[in-house]
Amino acid sequence: MNTRFALRPYDKMSCERLEHDGILRPIAQALAARGIRSKEDLLEDWKALLPPVSLEGTEEAARLLADARAAGKRVTIVADYDCDGATACAVAMRGFAMMGIEARYIVPDRFTLGYGLTPAIVDLAASADPRPDLIITVDNGIASVEGVRRAKELGIEVIITDHHLPSDTLPEAACIVNPNVRESAFGSKALAGCGVMYYVLMALRAELRRRGVFDARTQPRLDALADLVALGTVADVVRLDQNNRVLVAQGLSRVRRGLACPGISALFAVAGRDTANACARDFAFGIAPRINAAGRLTEMGVGIECLLADDPQRAARLAAELDGLNRERRDLEGSMQTEAIDTIAHMDWEKRSTITLFEEDWHLGVVGLVASRVKEKTHRPVIAFARDDNAMLKGSGRSIEGVHLRDALDWVSKRDPSLIERFGGHAMAAGLTIRAEALERFTALFEEAITQMVDPEVFNRIVYIDGALSPEEISFPLVEAIGSRIWGQGFERPLFANDFHILSQRVLKDSHLKLVLDLAGSRFEAIYFRRNTPLPAHVRLAYRPEINEYMGRRSIQLVVEAAETTEARVN
Repeated sequence: MNTRFALRPYDKMSCERLEHDGILRPIAQALAARGIRSKEDLLEDWKALLPPVSLEGTEEAARLLADARAAGKRVTIVADYDCDGATACAVAMRGFAMMGIEARYIVPDRFTLGYGLTPAIVDLAASADPRPDLIITVDNGIASVEGVRRAKELGIEVIITDHHLPSDTLPEAACIVNPNVRESAFGSKALAGCGVMYYVLMALRAELRRRGVFDARTQPRLDALADLVALGTVADVVRLDQNNRVLVAQGLSRVRRGLACPGISALFAVAGRDTANACARDFAFGIAPRINAAGRLTEMGVGIECLLADDPQRAARLAAELDGLNRERRDLEGSMQTEAIDTIAHMDWEKRSTITLFEEDWHLGVVGLVASRVKEKTHRPVIAFARDDNAMLKGSGRSIEGVHLRDALDWVSKRDPSLIERFGGHAMAAGLTIRAEALERFTALFEEAITQMVDPEVFNRIVYIDGALSPEEISFPLVEAIGSRIWGQGFERPLFANDFHILSQRVLKDSHLKLVLDLAGSRFEAIYFRRNTPLPAHVRLAYRPEINEYMGRRSIQLVVEAAETTEARVN
């Protein structure tokens, strides 16, 4: 697999305009490459948020919920078992409580009930005493045709709030709020499930103002939920367009000011992260994995309860439980990943377009993480399977740029309609269920689908860079300026590339390369994580400059992301 670097194209006039506004040249170029034309595009206050009325369905959902409030109807929230689903559920529960709506929640056990509003979940919700009059889904439901039909049979109304891509047939719900339905012209298709629910709450508050329940003085402060929305948005790896950057920036601001809910504060504590300097990466790598661990290994209830806890001591106990689950998840993932890497080492994967993996004892909740790691190593779309309690195989897939995973599964399903029991997802991630005896047939058709759908060139890894830095530009002000902004999926942190001479290199813990590099006579320390093979003496590296603090000493360290294959060089 060749790795080549490609310069992100950028508008030079926008870059010059941003520089004129006081932004450092390397950051101005990176921002221009991400579609930023002026400082106005970087606004992160609430005024820059798209209005609730612009998301189709919010006003109708608000009327239904306001009617339910007035009639004293019983409301049940059906959540999802990942961090976006957990935060969306917490946003709904807290938001409804602010506005006088009593609600309970239910979240499917991924191992027994599967994903979304299934007929079984509807029956479970309906068995509660008292029985719900209204079900509202968060971060799921757009594919739940049969579940909505079952709810209607039982006389239960359904409001769907979701952000996943719909199939050809939409559920016959009382209302659907989803920026990704075909009819939607909403300006932020990347809104996460928690963001969709937040928009519904904003519309509900406006509706209750119209009905005289609140006025501008007495209405609840929904910005108190911004930390939850920010966490779910970062955790779900949705594209950070301006609308999502506003939500993340506002949520991080609350965390930094000590205003986060007790659950998020407790999770920062067990993760060893500093709330005063909270950033999006803390959400992504410190907090979200601990919440996701609950949904992966047991059930998401403990994660949701942590986010709903108002008592700091209870929040701390639940955060400690999540931390323990996360350690267990890491151990499981490590052993499964070792088995997966061993499998592909005996597989001629470079001549294949796909990788399909299955081990009898793999844990159902962790196969997605294994697929992600193998995808990173091989730059191929990967699906990893585990056996469920019904002896079916459930797979979790991860893809690469240029390969639409859900479309590939759709291709397979149309080629052999009896092969896949069910599937769903989007371009970069998807899930499916097949019979155990169908694995070999699926593996062959999945390979055929990708081979026919994409150009083989996509399997050569392209690393997009934001140009080179001079030694003088690799500085504390640059790193601090980068750190002051919101970066994430679709708005990636700047990545630079230079030709270096390697002065020394050694392997740390059998896993990482510790480097001393020379750039035009200046020396820089660097670390190349998850690489333990030596680099040539002269090499082009893609890197991010970061501040390394050790024993009270602060220094610039280059975190290497990739080394360019010499024969692949294009820039």
